Amino acid sequence: QVQVAESGGGLVQAGGSLRLSCTASGLTFDDYAMGWFRQAPGKPREGVSYITWSGSSTFYADSVKGRFTISRDNAKNTLYLQMNSLKPDDTAMYYCAAAKVPGVYYAADPEQFGYFGQGTQVTVSS
Repeated sequence: QVQVAESGGGLVQAGGSLRLSCTASGLTFDDYAMGWFRQAPGKPREGVSYITWSGSSTFYADSVKGRFTISRDNAKNTLYLQMNSLKPDDTAMYYCAAAKVPGVYYAADPEQFGYFGQGTQVTVSS
């Protein structure tokens, strides 16, 4: 079955950087769009950034544009999220997700993702 696992979270001061990583198994990684989501306590889960299977197209939530960069290395079955200029509002559990269907990408549509990892905590102190 499809398994997704995140790593790289931690505690960082405001203005700092972190890089999250995500590995996926049980699927042909370079056939699937991938995404990052986050959920803060008491708030709904939100889509942060998505990327096509080839990396040719990306989506960013307005709240992270210009600060976060999504990328992937298909040779390593790994997805990344480089997070710079972190703010306390970025504090959340971050989840990696794979698309439900290979070869399909609907820009900005969070419902296209169906396989989520357990999450990695990111905490930004002020």
